[in-house]
Amino acid sequence: MSYFASRRSFLSHGLAFSGLALSGLALLPGAALAASAAQAEQLVQGLVGDVNAVIASGASESAMIAQFERIFVRYGDMPYIAAYVMGADGRRATGAQKKAFTAAFQGYAARKYGKQFRQFVGSEITVSGTQKVKNAYQVATVAKLRGQSPFEVTFFVGEKSGRFYNMYVEGVNMLLTERTEIGAMLDRRRGDIDAMIADLRKAG
Repeated sequence: MSYFASRRSFLSHGLAFSGLALSGLALLPGAALAASAAQAEQLVQGLVGDVNAVIASGASESAMIAQFERIFVRYGDMPYIAAYVMGADGRRATGAQKKAFTAAFQGYAARKYGKQFRQFVGSEITVSGTQKVKNAYQVATVAKLRGQSPFEVTFFVGEKSGRFYNMYVEGVNMLLTERTEIGAMLDRRRGDIDAMIADLRKAG
């Protein structure tokens, strides 16, 4: 199936942070916060540039996925993303479980969305504009795939964190999509957080 036989499969069947993300879906230590639209746009341009470089590298799938995970961790607010997608169940999780879930989730996101990113070879993502939305900046990008009409991927960058914490692909919300996925995993394990984390480490 082509990457966008269904564009919505980009999220519902596995990019962010992404990321995610994503997720996870961070800036380098000591980097400035995204206190302005220009800085938010610069963050996304850096993320997009890194993703485009990996896509163009011709590396193996496993190598690309490892690089995508590093990108998610570098640019995404993974603790926030992980806490959100865990939802209300996070309130009963121990500190160790939350830490383990965050690590498992960023690996899961890299595998899930990284496999989709590979199909961007020969294509590109470009930033098209930025606007302030409450306590965040909404940075719109346009993805141009071979044989497909262009479509929009929108990143949300926290004003205080300076990291991206959500993205929409043609209106599909990454955070809500992943919260549903994680909730279904927990349901299958009858609410067992440790078992869900073990499943997450193998998923994607």
